[in-house]
Amino acid sequence: MEKFSLKAEKRSELGKGSVRDLRRNDILPAVLYAKGFSTPIKVQRKEISRLMVSGGREHTLVNIELSGGKGKKTEHWALVKDYQTDPVKDELLHVDFIEISLKKKITTIVPIKITKEPIGVKEGGILQQQLKDVEVECLPTQIPDSIEVDASSVDIGQSLHVSDLTVTEGVKILTDQQKAILSVSAPVIEEVAPAVPAEGEAAEPELVKKTKEGEEEEVKAEPETEQKEQKGEKKK
Repeated sequence: MEKFSLKAEKRSELGKGSVRDLRRNDILPAVLYAKGFSTPIKVQRKEISRLMVSGGREHTLVNIELSGGKGKKTEHWALVKDYQTDPVKDELLHVDFIEISLKKKITTIVPIKITKEPIGVKEGGILQQQLKDVEVECLPTQIPDSIEVDASSVDIGQSLHVSDLTVTEGVKILTDQQKAILSVSAPVIEEVAPAVPAEGEAAEPELVKKTKEGEEEEVKAEPETEQKEQKGEKKK
C-alpha cells in the first residue's frame, strides 16, 4: 500500500477567526484522534493537497511527524478519517486523522476494480455494477489500494459475487459473500410502432361483401382510376 510522510505542528488557533487566518496563509487546520483524545494540528496546504488528490487517500498510511513545544517531535502513524471541502470553491478546509497501531488489525473500505470487459457486453448485453467497494480486515500495512476482479467470463444473464474475489494473505473480506458485484443483463428491444400514413395520403379503402354462404369477407376496393378504365372498355 502507499505510504505518505507529513510534517505537522500542534495548533493553538482554535477560533473561527484564527482558523480563517491560517487558511489565508495556506495553512490547513486538522485534528489527530488517538485513544479517545484529540490533538489540534496544522499542516501546510501544499503538503496535505498532495495526499488528498491521490486516488487512494482513505487507504494511504500517513506518517505524521508532529512538532510540539521546545522542539520536541513525535511520529504518529495514521489514516485519513474524514475531510471537509468548500461546496462552492471545492477547496480543502479541514482534515481529520485517526492514529493507528501497525501491529493491530483494522477494518476499512477498499474499492473494487473491474479489469476486463465481460463477454456478455461484447455480445450486446448491459453491464450493471451493484457493488463498488467491500469492507476488509487486515493490518494497516496490508491494506490493498483496490481489489481487482476479472469479469471477462461473465455472459448475459450471469453475475459475479463477493465470493469470487481473491485477496492476498492476511486480508479478510467482511462484506456478505453472497452480494452481487456486477451482472450482465440482456439488451432491451424496443417494439417498432406500425407505420402511420403521411398527412394527405388516404388509406386504401376496404369493403365487405356477402359470399354465397352468407359469410362476410374483406375485399380491397379497386382504385377509382382502374374502375373508370374498366367501364371505358365495356363501352367499346
